[in-house]
Amino acid sequence: MKQFKKAMISLLCAALILSGCSSVSGSGSEELLPGQSNAAASASESAEAPAVLPEELALPYYPELSLDPITCPDGVQQTVAALLCEGLFELDEAFVPQPLLCSSYSCDPTGTVYTFVLLSGTLFSDGSALTSTDVADTLRRAQSSGRYGARLDHVLSIMPGDGTVTVTLSAPNTDLPALLDIPIVKSGTADSVPVGTGPYSFVPGSGDATLTANPNWQGGQQPVDHIVLRAAENPDIMLFQFASHETQLLASDLTGASPVSVTGSVQFYDADSTIFQYVGINIASSALSSAAVRQALSLGIDREQTVSAFLSGHAKAVQFPVPPAATDYPGALDKTYSYDAFQQVMTAAGCASGSDVSLRMIVNEESSFKVAAARHIASQLSAFDLKIDVRVLPWEEYSAALKAGNFDLYYGEVKLTADWDLHALLSTGGALNYGGYSDPTLDGLLDACQTSGDRSSALLAICRRLQAQAPILPVCFKTVSVLVQRGTVENLTPTAADPFYKLAKCTVHLQDG
Repeated sequence: MKQFKKAMISLLCAALILSGCSSVSGSGSEELLPGQSNAAASASESAEAPAVLPEELALPYYPELSLDPITCPDGVQQTVAALLCEGLFELDEAFVPQPLLCSSYSCDPTGTVYTFVLLSGTLFSDGSALTSTDVADTLRRAQSSGRYGARLDHVLSIMPGDGTVTVTLSAPNTDLPALLDIPIVKSGTADSVPVGTGPYSFVPGSGDATLTANPNWQGGQQPVDHIVLRAAENPDIMLFQFASHETQLLASDLTGASPVSVTGSVQFYDADSTIFQYVGINIASSALSSAAVRQALSLGIDREQTVSAFLSGHAKAVQFPVPPAATDYPGALDKTYSYDAFQQVMTAAGCASGSDVSLRMIVNEESSFKVAAARHIASQLSAFDLKIDVRVLPWEEYSAALKAGNFDLYYGEVKLTADWDLHALLSTGGALNYGGYSDPTLDGLLDACQTSGDRSSALLAICRRLQAQAPILPVCFKTVSVLVQRGTVENLTPTAADPFYKLAKCTVHLQDG
């Protein structure tokens, strides 16, 4: 029986990978992934067939793993956890923090002491009241977690009060609320069944479990009263469930190291993320020490083509380390790609003399999409004197090479925080500044941004400096996707942190009766 099931999994997965996928993200027709067959015809055919509606909405989950949103792994557990818990704030589609469990907040003149007032009358799904102790306990746990620890690195203390929580920082940050979309869990429930204020509560079962509508939810009307959680033992079973329509929704990074290759009669909803991809530069490399050369290389990347052809459109091209969906993106500074312009600036920088200069770009092998993008960019930038050879390395070797400075360029990826603090990536001695770039002017601009009451102007100043010095070459911000069986869910508006943002506006279609 097990052999039969494994065979069925393989057949279904193969069938799905070769069939079409329709997009409802507004990004147009789907581009081909490396090695993927043309999907347009089959997508068109599947669009003509009637949707197969389920009797009940079902999601996958791993019953042996925690659903605590602070500690549970990314993927299906986080998808379920997003229906259980909410944060003090939530990030909207433009990464602007909107109050959720917080009614108001204030900050002292130093910019280091914040007081958050909790929304009065907020109840957990079990009927108990949300308290400042619940919030403080969760945020303290988040400080030591792998997922949220870095963003709370500058937090000195978190103190509960009478309907308030006071957060004290070691350095000013005028955009702290953008970091506090951390899901709040009722104290004492994280190790069993996490209780939150979200739209659903968890009801365990011997195999499958259930999410039932939380009558205390303040976000509006849930689209369905209950959601079945299909127990899965591993990713293959999870994929089998989706392929066979036992489940109807999956959140996935379609261009990650282990992408979920499910297509077929499926819609995907893309959400902008803070996952930034760029080409890093070793300033110690003599051929790249000049800002004029680095500027020229930045103009030589056709970012739109790279995103379309090698990330299958699941990313947004950028020229700065801020997502284009963000309200603070400095679009007025963008320059249109032109080969002729690239040739002119390379000539002006002395890099079109006809003499070859060999450079090495490294990229980690775990993501075929990043490898393909790195090779394409290296090819584009090798049109004149600089000839870039791409070395594909296992993660351990890639990481060691970065730390040792054994590269001229590297294809990098980092998940930024929504306050757009770029210190680690770009400041002198920053933890992610592998290229060794040092610029006192930029350091001052980065510090000023954290204390500024006008973040847009402060970020604009940073981006002007980056455009002039080009210590890194931005490529794109990735999008993350929510895959849904066609016709099952309408008006889904996912964000990077919440697959079910604006859940009350969603419509779920089920079989009659």
